[in-house]
This record gives sequence, C-alpha cells and structure tokens, in this order.
Amino acid sequence: MISREEILFTGRYTAQNSENCGKTSRVLLVEDDQALRRYLEVLLTRAGYEVLAAADGLEGMKLLLGNREIDIVLTDAIMPNLSGKELCRFLKSTPTLCHIPIVLLSALDSEHAKDEANGFDALLAKPVTNELLINCLDNLLSQPRFRKVAAQVGQLQTSPSSLS
Repeated sequence: MISREEILFTGRYTAQNSENCGKTSRVLLVEDDQALRRYLEVLLTRAGYEVLAAADGLEGMKLLLGNREIDIVLTDAIMPNLSGKELCRFLKSTPTLCHIPIVLLSALDSEHAKDEANGFDALLAKPVTNELLINCLDNLLSQPRFRKVAAQVGQLQTSPSSLS
C-alpha cells in the first residue's frame, strides 16, 4: 500500500478521467469510519476528484437527493442508519439517480460480500490498495453506458418543461 505521506505530499496520483473529460468527476463517499473516510477524501482529492463525504447511508441519501451532479458513489457495506445495500436499492429505484455507478467497499468475506454486492457496479474488499481504488473509479467513469445515461439525465433536468 502507498503511504499516507506519499499521497499528501507528492501528488503522484492524478485521475485519468479529469485529464480526459475536461471536468472534475464528483464522488459521493459514504463511510462510517471517520479516519478511513478522511483518508479516502484526501486520496480521492489528490487523484483529481471532487469529494462529497457522508458518515452513513442516510446522510448519503440526503446528499444524493440534494445534489444532482454526483458522478459515482463509493460506499461502505455495513453502516448505521442505512447500509450500503439499502443505499444501492434506493439509488437503483430512483429514476433520476439509477444511472450513477456504485462501488461497494466491504470487509466481509468474499462469498458474503458477493451476496451483499448485488446491484453494485464494482466490489472492492477492504483493505484496498490506492491504485486499485483509483483505477476502479476511473474505469467505471470511462464506460460509455454511464456517460451516455448521465448526459441524458442531465439534459432532462435542465431542459424547460413542456407542461408550462
């Protein structure tokens, strides 16, 4: 694993998506462990992402409902108030949010984690290496299916209503 100092001081990690897309991708980070949440915030920010952080799934849900500019969700599996699985179910059942890719971070054993990951776009077992996490986010964000649907949803939300 890469040391915290290397991330903080070298700026070695830059996200491929920020160079390719011309815009900074916004990550919703949902993690109940405060130290890990802060570490991931620093890592993702250094990698070129804009990070919105939530301490549990309920707080994450509120951020999703109040902010339509989220490009990807990175969530812990087990949290108080609303689990990662419940957050995923909410996202996939909400028409304006169902296009957002979801990455599940899990400390569960692989068989149980696979059951929990039903509906997620990627599953990463804790502890995860920094390179693997950044590559996973970059790869999901570069997939045409997510970019195309996100663009269509953005057009629907910004176009004038035909009912007026």
